[in-house]
Amino acid sequence: MPARDRLICALDTPSLERAVALAHDLAGAVGALKLGLEFFTAQGPAGVRRVAACGLPLFLDLKLHDIPNTVAGAVRAALELPVAMLTLHAQGGAAMLEAAAEARAAAGRPEVRLLAVTLLTSLDEADLARMGAPGRVEERVARLAELALRSGIDGLVCSPGEVAMLRARFGPKPLLVVPGIRPQPQADDQKRTATPEAVLAAGADRLVVGRPITRARDPRAAAEALLAVLEGGQKR
Repeated sequence: MPARDRLICALDTPSLERAVALAHDLAGAVGALKLGLEFFTAQGPAGVRRVAACGLPLFLDLKLHDIPNTVAGAVRAALELPVAMLTLHAQGGAAMLEAAAEARAAAGRPEVRLLAVTLLTSLDEADLARMGAPGRVEERVARLAELALRSGIDGLVCSPGEVAMLRARFGPKPLLVVPGIRPQPQADDQKRTATPEAVLAAGADRLVVGRPITRARDPRAAAEALLAVLEGGQKR
C-alpha cells in the first residue's frame, strides 16, 4: 500500500466550509478523509456529499450501536452516500454486526469496508473498572475483535497499543485502522496513543490523524511531514 493511502485525516469540525477547505488543501497529501459525528450531526448527508465532491475517499465514522434492525437501516442509508469505510461498535453484539454485514450485501456495496470499534482510545483500565467491567484492555479488545470478525466485519478500529496483538492473533487479513496517532506528545482526551513510526511497525494498515494536522498552522505541510515519516517507515 502506498504510504499516502495509509494516512487518513480526521476532519473533526461541524463547519462545512472548514471541512471543504481542508479537503481541497489536503488533496494529494492524504489517502482519505474521516467525517465523524460532529460533522454529520451538523451537516448530514448533504455535507458528506459536498466533501466527497473534493475527490478523496471518505471514512464515515458514526460508530453505529443500536438494535440490529435499526443498525441495518442505518447501514443501508449510509451506503447511499459516497463512502469507502463505515464504523460500528463491536459492543453492539453479534446479531447487530451480522445485520450490518447483511445490509451491506443487500445494498450491493461490497467494496465499502465495515470496521468495528473495539474500545475507544479515550478509555483505559481505570475507566473499565469504573464502568463495572474490570480487566485488561488487551483482553477486552481481543474478545470484541474476534466477535466482530466472526460476524462478517472487515476490520477493526483499535488503539496503537493493540495493533501488534491483533495482527499476531488474526493474521494479515483484517484491516487495522488506528487513531490516537501523535507525532509529538500532546495533552488531550486520547489516552492510548503512539507515534506513526511505532504504529506502522506494529502492523497497522491505516493511520487516522486529526488534530496534529487540522490544528497545525499549515495543515498540508503537517500532512506531508507525516507522509515522509510513513514513507521512511515502509522502507525500513
